[in-house]
Amino acid sequence: MIGRIRKYLIRYSRVQTGTVSYLTLVQEAELGLNLEISHEKSRLNEMLAEISTAEHEAGRPPLSALVKVQGSKGQGDNFYKLCEKMGMGEWRSLKQDEDFLKGLIRDCRDFWGDEENFQKFS
Repeated sequence: MIGRIRKYLIRYSRVQTGTVSYLTLVQEAELGLNLEISHEKSRLNEMLAEISTAEHEAGRPPLSALVKVQGSKGQGDNFYKLCEKMGMGEWRSLKQDEDFLKGLIRDCRDFWGDEENFQKFS
C-alpha cells in the first residue's frame, strides 16, 4: 500500500495543481481505507509519515506535503511535527511560516516534474 501511495503522489505532483485531500487519495489510489474509522485514518497518517521520512532521508522533498486535511487550509500539526523530527525546524514556527508549506509543495513539483528524477527515483 505504501508503494501505491508513493506512486500516486509522485504522479499527482507531476500532473495536478494544489493539494489532494485524504479522501481523494484513498479513493483514487484505491487504498480501501475508511477514514471514519480512527485506526484506519491513523494508519494512513503513519504510511504518509513513513514515505516522507524515507524521501527526506534520500534527499527528496516529503511527498505528504501534497496531502491536506479536507476543509483545512493546509496541514495539521502532525505534519509539522514530522518536519521537526526530520530536522526542518521547530514545528510551531514551521506552521506559522506561510511560505514553508508552499515551498515544500513547489519542491515536490519541481523535483518530480524533472524527467530525469522521475525516471531515476519513481
